Amino acid sequence: MFAQRLAFPFPSLPAVLMMAIVLPLLAGCGYNTIPTAEENARAAWSEVLNQYQRRSDLIPNLVETVKGYAAHEKDTLDAVVEARAKATQITVTPETLKDPEALKKFQDAQAGLTSALSRLIAVSEAYPDLKANQNFLALQAQLEGTENRIAVARRDYILAVKDYNLTLRTFPSVLWATFWFRGNEPFANFTVDEDKMQPPKVDFGTKQGG
Repeated sequence: MFAQRLAFPFPSLPAVLMMAIVLPLLAGCGYNTIPTAEENARAAWSEVLNQYQRRSDLIPNLVETVKGYAAHEKDTLDAVVEARAKATQITVTPETLKDPEALKKFQDAQAGLTSALSRLIAVSEAYPDLKANQNFLALQAQLEGTENRIAVARRDYILAVKDYNLTLRTFPSVLWATFWFRGNEPFANFTVDEDKMQPPKVDFGTKQGG
């Protein structure tokens, strides 16, 4: 009886042989393709959020700096504050990426903030003292760098989602989607043209998308 109890937890030889055959086949046939592509897309989206948050964190100091030299530009300053508030209220987590409408609202809100920031930076052209302020120059440089990082993160997300969505409808991974990962759905994507996927050199003197 003792010997039987010791032997019981171990799988039989046929089971071991079956696992040795089946597991490599699962890996070789692309079983991991869908979950890997999904995790890549989620990670890419998290980086998008990180960069937008980085931009949002810069705005209060930027507004206060501009206000110190151009307090009467109230409409422009208020527009940035309101656009930032709206952008921060609309969130799309990695768990809700299946909702195209939610992503569109997020994208539009961020585009509105970018447009408001463009107008704020343009205002500085009329204030030589503000343009020469070291704090303003540092914030402007950080903002421009962040806009480029946002563009890179968006591009990477677009590519990751295209890869993931393709795994759900192309052979042979579509077989896994049909029989094993039936709960997986395509992720929503940014509505940008192919020729706009490369990160631009940000110029806040012109209106930019979000």
